[in-house]
This record gives sequence, C-alpha cells and structure tokens, in this order.
Amino acid sequence: MSYKVLTAENFDETIAKGTVMVDFWAAWCGPCRMIAPTVEEIAEEYAGKVVVGKVNVDEQSMLAAKYNIASIPTILVFKDGQLAHRSVGVRPKSDLVALL
Repeated sequence: MSYKVLTAENFDETIAKGTVMVDFWAAWCGPCRMIAPTVEEIAEEYAGKVVVGKVNVDEQSMLAAKYNIASIPTILVFKDGQLAHRSVGVRPKSDLVALL
C-alpha cells in the first residue's frame, strides 16, 4: 500500500507541503473500486514526489463536507496546502497524472 489513509487528525498536516492527491471514496461505490487501482499505481510510481491519500467518506464525513464532496470518486490535488484541482468521476490515468 503506497497511499496514506487520511483522517481528520492527519489531513491538514499531510496536505500542508508539496503536491498531494486525495481520493475521496467509499467501499460501496462501484466507480470508486474501478479507479482505486489507478490511484494506487500513481501512488507507487510517484512515491517520493507526490503524496497520495485516500479518504473514506463514510468514516470521515466531516472532511467530505469541508471539501463539498457531493459525488464520489472525487480526486482533489493540493499544492502546498492549497486546492489546485478537482476531478469528479472515473478518469483515465493520464488525466489524473496531468493534474499533478
């Protein structure tokens, strides 16, 4: 597992520096399961350059609300703590990499 499980306790600290890709997902979400292997590939390929985190919206509903997550999967990309990109739905790997 190359990605980091993000919670309310570690989220702000994790996104504070560098480039961080965050996948908001849920276990019951079919499209989330479809995109998960792609997110994990990116986490492995960009280890040391980009932090990839996953937020389970069922367990971290406050984070989902804070970032207005209305549909999942939603990918947010943060650069030095600032939201830089938002992608909703299943996207090809090339599209997600382009966000970085």
